[in-house]
Order: sequence, then structure tokens, then C-alpha cells
Amino acid sequence: MKIILIGPAFPLRGGIADSNHSLALALQKLGHEVIMLSFSLQYPSFLFPGKSQYDLQGSKPPIEIRTSINSVNPLTWLKTAFWLKKQKPNLVITRFWLPFMGAALGSILKLSGLKNSIPLIALCDNVIPHENRVGDKALTSYFLKANNRFLVMSKSVGKDISSFVENAKINFHPHPVYDQFGDLQDKSSAIKSLNLNPVKNYILFFGFIRKYKGLDLLLEALPTINKNVELLVAGEFYESELDYKHLVEKLGLSSRVHFFADFIPQENVATFFSACDILVQPYRSATQSGVAQIAYHFNKPILVTNVGGLPEIVPHNKVGYVVEVNPIEISNALNEFYDLDKELEFIENIKQEKKKYSWSNMANQIINTL
Repeated sequence: MKIILIGPAFPLRGGIADSNHSLALALQKLGHEVIMLSFSLQYPSFLFPGKSQYDLQGSKPPIEIRTSINSVNPLTWLKTAFWLKKQKPNLVITRFWLPFMGAALGSILKLSGLKNSIPLIALCDNVIPHENRVGDKALTSYFLKANNRFLVMSKSVGKDISSFVENAKINFHPHPVYDQFGDLQDKSSAIKSLNLNPVKNYILFFGFIRKYKGLDLLLEALPTINKNVELLVAGEFYESELDYKHLVEKLGLSSRVHFFADFIPQENVATFFSACDILVQPYRSATQSGVAQIAYHFNKPILVTNVGGLPEIVPHNKVGYVVEVNPIEISNALNEFYDLDKELEFIENIKQEKKKYSWSNMANQIINTL
């Protein structure tokens, strides 16, 4: 088949782009022709909270990428829709993660006129956003109704879609394990390369820092966690960095919290996961998590909070912990992890659990359910 995958792609950076590449390559490996249709402008600079939208150090994956969508320029939507129709694809998969993109992506699909002739699959990370804004529901509805099929990576997102689209054709596949971050490194060597103390234990908070991700809850838990345990915070701040630094000082944690406050390029991801004992995701809200799947790749135990689809991918007390959204539960679980020396037990379970998460499985499911 000829498949068009619409969504962020190189040179845009981040987990959405990385996972789009992995899915496109898996579909290509099955023998299909795949073209990625990406953005010439993803976010206007005043709407983007990070430092850069581009991966300046990475390399283009071995797949055709066309960059033509300007998220705020309707003329590019029309031009892209005509291009899409002219391609005569057999399948279009559109990645949806933010209502802001609903106008551009929904218009391209509607203007292409393909809805009644081929499968248009919306691959949805989120439908109801973590941080609500005026117009979100209208934009989301506009996009969803431009599609005729849906693929979700958490069952909670499927329920959200059903509230917008009656009798929606929804398939579920958990977020696959990322496979582009290299191999696990020796833990002591990774710790030394980060200029950390090799006699300490490290827990990891990884990814963009936003309020809904609950880093403050983890900081509040840390004073009651074993004193030999320190925290690595690896990711770019998408809100006030000073608020977190002040909280660290207030809690007397300056010597126990290590900030690597920048976007972590692919080639450095392995170092952070190799240095830690467990990944902690103290989220206030969530759907699925690509970060958890990086932990699976590196055979690292995971602690998540009981929100959204996170418990679906972290069997409690098997590969990690599922706790309620409060510092006491986070602290209790992490103390148990160290006091009962659960790391090796969880690692062995992870090696078995992650076998069901693969990009080839997702690609096959997409094709087999058409």
C-alpha cells in the first residue's frame, strides 16, 4: 500500500517525532511505501515554551519526509490537501496530540476529500488535553470528525474519543518500546560521566517539565526517602524553573537534587537511564507515556501514579509501582524498593513484560484491522 503518515518528523524534535519515525519505519519494513508529511512550521515561537523545536544534532531517518504544513497558514493546508489527494494513498495515518493542531490537520483531511474512499486513521495521544484552553473541545471535535478510524495507546483516550464521535471505530495498542536510544551502559560509568557520586543511588525524572507531571510532588517526597537516594531531573523546563529551584532550597534538598535542565538529545538518553535505579513519573494527569517505554527499553523499573493509562503499562509490584497522587505514597513505594532490594526482581519481570510492546506489532495491527 501507499501510506501517508501525517505528523511531526525530522528535523523537528521530541517524543512525538521519534515515535512517528519508528512507526513509519515499521510500516516500511512490512513492504509498504511510506511518506511522512510534516510541518514547515509546527508552533509559532510565542506558543512554544521550550528553547528550540528542532533537533540540531540528530540525523534524518531513512524514509521520505515532506515538510509543507504551516500550522497557522491556511493556504498551506489547502495546498497540502491537494497534494495528499493527488498522491492517491491507500491509507492516511494522522498523529493528534494537541487541540491547537486540530484546525490544520482537520482541514487538510477534509479538503482532501478522501474520507469516503480510504481509511483515515487518527493516532491519538491525547484528546482532552492536560492543560485546558478556550476552544480545545471545538478544535478536537473538528479534527476527530475528519477521520473515519481511530488508534489509541491508552483505553482512557478511547473513551474520550467516544464522547466526540458516535459509534467510532477505535482500536487499541499500547505505546511501543522506543528502540533508537542505544544500549544500556555500565551504571557506575554512567554515574561518573554525569559527575555524580558513585556511592549514591539515583532515581530519575525524565522529560519536559510541566505542572501536570508532578515534579513538585516528587520533590516533596524526597526528604522522607532513604538519605542515600538522590534525584536526577533530566529535561527542559516548560514553566518557571525558579519555582522548582526555590522548592528544592525550601526542602533542604540542594545536595540531593541534580538538574540537567535542557532537552536531552538521543545520544545522551542512555546515560541518564543507565545511571538510575528507577524511573519516577509522579503525574497528576496522563494518557499513555512514551517515557515509560524508554524505561522498558533499558530494563528499568518504573513508578507511576494511578492516572490515565499509566497503570495499564506498569503492573503493580511486578515491574514497578502504581501509587496514588501524593508525596507520602511516592515516598513509601520508593523506600520499599530500596529496603527490600526489588531492583533485580523488577528487571527480570520487565524483560518478559516488554515483549508485547513493539513497533512491528503496532504496524501489523494497523494493517490487519483495515
